[in-house]
Amino acid sequence: VLPYKYDDRIKDKLILAAIDPTDRALTKIAYSLQAKKYELNFIKKKEYDKLLELLVPQQNEFLQMVESSDEVINVDIEDANVSEEQLDSEINKSALVNLIEGALVEGVRRGVSDIHIFPKSSRKTEIHFRTDGKLQLWYTQENTLPEAVMAVVKDRAKGLDRFERESAQDGFIQRQIDNVVIRFRVSVLPMVGTELKNKFESIVIRILDDRNVIRDLSKLGLVNYAKKAFEKAINQPQGMIILTGPTGSGKSTTLIAALYQVINPSVNVLTVEDPVEYVIEGARQLKIGHRMNFEQAIRAILRHDPDIVLVGEMRDKETAETAIKLANTGHLTFSTLHTNDAPSAVARLFKMGVEPFLIAYAINIIVAQRLIRRLCPSCKKRVTEFDPLEMEAHGLNIEEWKQYEVYEAVGCEKCNKTGYKGRLAVHEALYFTKEIREIIVRSGNEVDEEKIRLQSKKDGTLNLRENGFEKVKLGLTSIAEVISATMED
Repeated sequence: VLPYKYDDRIKDKLILAAIDPTDRALTKIAYSLQAKKYELNFIKKKEYDKLLELLVPQQNEFLQMVESSDEVINVDIEDANVSEEQLDSEINKSALVNLIEGALVEGVRRGVSDIHIFPKSSRKTEIHFRTDGKLQLWYTQENTLPEAVMAVVKDRAKGLDRFERESAQDGFIQRQIDNVVIRFRVSVLPMVGTELKNKFESIVIRILDDRNVIRDLSKLGLVNYAKKAFEKAINQPQGMIILTGPTGSGKSTTLIAALYQVINPSVNVLTVEDPVEYVIEGARQLKIGHRMNFEQAIRAILRHDPDIVLVGEMRDKETAETAIKLANTGHLTFSTLHTNDAPSAVARLFKMGVEPFLIAYAINIIVAQRLIRRLCPSCKKRVTEFDPLEMEAHGLNIEEWKQYEVYEAVGCEKCNKTGYKGRLAVHEALYFTKEIREIIVRSGNEVDEEKIRLQSKKDGTLNLRENGFEKVKLGLTSIAEVISATMED
């Protein structure tokens, strides 16, 4: 049971929140809180946990140990080529271990996607969190060798060599945080720059929290034509579904959500990924390694009797051709590309050397995606006056926009003064209609992207910016955010 609040209407009446109405101790607990009058409200366990976290914020024990530590780390070394003995003397100080472990815990609790660790000088290391797509400084470690901080991370990860500082390394950390198993993918890169006199290392830790996996297609933000087209495409017995966009645009999240719509006991679902980030229930997942590339893996799984295949990324002609042929031979195939929008994905496949007829008849849909920041509901402010110059510069009619409740970012404690909290996706869905297929097949050596754009617009496609503006009209994000995250058509 939790004390929730005092009743505004009845003096000295305490409202309590409880999850078990059969608990005989409730009355005793209520009187122990010295409540003259009380009222019991019964809530679900999930709501209770949220309320408990609000009333009693979780403590990060590792950071508490860092703050209370009386260890003094002061190293007078100018040369970046530090001996292992000097490193060991720093690493063995528990403050550094607690700092790294604390960063992992804090990152998970804050919903951070990536943790960046890099030196700023020979005695200073900064830790940044990527929250809602933006990097923010979280902690600065002073008077410590950056090499010692990097070595602590390497020691705590599997697959990393502390003594290797000349080449890229990929490692893995797994922790149980708040009773949930969380995985971390660690990337180490050797760098040069003005931060240090000699070479240094940079570390980025990707947080892989299975609680962030979306299984419900309705939660992806697909609406209207894009939603209908996507659902139609993934429910075909064969063909290819391609997600396109930059790194960090949520392509994998959308693909996994789509896979969960078609996974059932009657189909064999295989994935080829580099690396495997999330465990997909009902699928058999193959990780690309040094001895097997994407093309070899796809050829291998053909002998494994697949019905549905996910190819993590089409990086070259061989992989693209093999994946597309897979889609043309009775398999439902999912994959990704890195392009600015959906029509340019067709051009990218052309430039890779994939035959036009294969592109035209193997692909069901190409969806371009971006993640934009969601306005903080606690501080967003309605726009009363639009900037004429800004609106004109982006081709927006002020009179038309006055019809809608448009909001802008302000900033408060709940959103860390950014004005935004969380992210949402915007989409451009290019469904392969008969007309789109004909345009591609009739293309010569180069596909006409503009023709595809015009035809897809006739079919009902909104480009990324147009879809973003629809989210603005719903009060979910701001005009400024959509303009900064999308390109003008």
